[in-house]
Amino acid sequence: MEKEKAKPYVKEPDLSYGGYTYADYLSWDLEEMVELIKGKVFKKAAAAPNRIHQRLTGDLHTELNMFLKGKTCQAYIAPFDVRLPVKSKKDDKIFTVVQPDICVVCDLNKLDDRGCIGAPDLVVEVLSPGNKQLELQHKYEVYEESGVKEYWLMDAAGQTLLIYTLIQGKYHSSRMMTCGDRARSSAVTGFELDLEAFFAEIK
Repeated sequence: MEKEKAKPYVKEPDLSYGGYTYADYLSWDLEEMVELIKGKVFKKAAAAPNRIHQRLTGDLHTELNMFLKGKTCQAYIAPFDVRLPVKSKKDDKIFTVVQPDICVVCDLNKLDDRGCIGAPDLVVEVLSPGNKQLELQHKYEVYEESGVKEYWLMDAAGQTLLIYTLIQGKYHSSRMMTCGDRARSSAVTGFELDLEAFFAEIK
């Protein structure tokens, strides 16, 4: 009973404040998922992602897992914390913690019991009506600045894919790909996705 009384009460973070750290993030006891981008809190949509978003994300994660079987790289699906430190890996010095829909990590030294610390090799974000601004603006910037080698932005509704490849510290975009195209990853060598066959399964 004493331990229960001693448990600190954590207030909901102030969304207008921009100085939160990963240490703060760990102290919150929130029902909804949040992400921390450069010290500012971003709430995920209150409702669960729609069915098509979840089906597409799950299917792509399965494709990656099958391809990576027996290889060094590992694929993870949200919720999975990715901490993106700038100068220090200490909890109170990390200001960005995101939960990509899918990420692939090839340097296993970046993995610990709390997730990944440092840039994954590949990040996939699946767009849905509630997250487009977050994915297109804020996450694009932190993924580029943190050195994520490849960033896939997939639109479930439009059945399209954009691939951003990091070249000399800046993202370069592919053309808009859709059914009939074959997406090839440069960060996960050898991984290809036939978009027509892939999207045909998403119903």
